[in-house]
Amino acid sequence: MLSFVVPAYNEEKYLAPTLEAIHAAARAVGEPYEVIVADDASTDATVAVAEAGGARVVPVHKRQIAGTRNAGAAAARGDMLVFVDADTRVNEAVVRGALEALRAGAVGGGAGVRFYDGPPWVHRHVAWISALFRWIRWAAGCFVFARRDAFDAVGGFDEQFYASEEIHFSRAMKRQGRFLVLREHVTTSARKAESHSRWAVAKMLFKMALRGEKSVKSRELTAFWYPDKR
Repeated sequence: MLSFVVPAYNEEKYLAPTLEAIHAAARAVGEPYEVIVADDASTDATVAVAEAGGARVVPVHKRQIAGTRNAGAAAARGDMLVFVDADTRVNEAVVRGALEALRAGAVGGGAGVRFYDGPPWVHRHVAWISALFRWIRWAAGCFVFARRDAFDAVGGFDEQFYASEEIHFSRAMKRQGRFLVLREHVTTSARKAESHSRWAVAKMLFKMALRGEKSVKSRELTAFWYPDKR
């Protein structure tokens, strides 16, 4: 069975289309599936939207994406896991590609990424970043799939990290077997570009490069992803 795990914190604006896309793709593929929303103590209508969208809600109190994904996976019943961010829309082609890759022996992988909104510059940037990730075989965090036994073998997403956890997960999974990035793509929101200029993004990346791994092990230093202090 396919288990779709959607981590969410205050995602009432984006969640409904994400769940609709998951249901449509899974029905088209014809595989038994479930949808889990791992709700990380949202204060908006995320839970109500999730339940209305046919998802099983798992309450989490971590305020960390790696831990929230892991909590959703722990509650999942499937032997194939697909992690989809709450602002990301899958399609039949990418879900079918993930399923076929797993059944052909892959331990997991990711997919190409495109934005469905945002300013022109982010579309240019995501194109080359997506190509780079495919070459290196790193999954973008908005869409990651894994065989359950391989996921458990690496301990899931490393909860030391508040950001770049998908890169560390990709590296760990490659030690378990074939890990690939599909040619098919998902579409996701460029919402960070609405509140941060390209220069702010570049400055953030430069600071992270200077501070190294320490920078992604602190929620204080990853305010780009965790803007509140809760």
